[in-house]
Amino acid sequence: MTTFVVIGIVGLVLLGVSLVVGDLFDGALDVLGSDAFSSAVVGGFIAAFGFGAALLDGVGAPGVVSVPVGVAAGALAGWFAWWLTRLVRDGGSDATPSIEDALGAEGRVLSVVPTDGYGTVRVNVGGHTMQLNARANIVLEPGTAVRVTGILSPTAVSVVADWRPGQPSALLPE
Repeated sequence: MTTFVVIGIVGLVLLGVSLVVGDLFDGALDVLGSDAFSSAVVGGFIAAFGFGAALLDGVGAPGVVSVPVGVAAGALAGWFAWWLTRLVRDGGSDATPSIEDALGAEGRVLSVVPTDGYGTVRVNVGGHTMQLNARANIVLEPGTAVRVTGILSPTAVSVVADWRPGQPSALLPE
């Protein structure tokens, strides 16, 4: 039983080191052509094998039963470690929104947008707030709801007043 516990502890140490340092076998096992032999997978297999076999050995099972059960537990833990590391590695991450993502977005005027210059607007794009320079065909006062209609430069957009039924329009006199 002590031997299996030591094997399990060695597997846990290998797994812990691979989580902190990274893949210890990086490049060493590339000849196998698979990610199935990363240090996290090997560490998980060794730990589960050692502790699974130690558990059965501790309840009095003979070695011919303890070792295959330990191998099965190790294979299951190794598969789970492989699946989990693949999931984390291949998981996408949201890209930083760009000004092109602002096209069609709704926002509010922060500073007056004159007809012959630029003002500022704030738009929400994918949960990110962007403050942009804005140009419009009519004067837009602060607080006016706007919609981005075009991209003028990496920091500037063209906007129009965003009118909805039941709301006062910036285009119509009150």
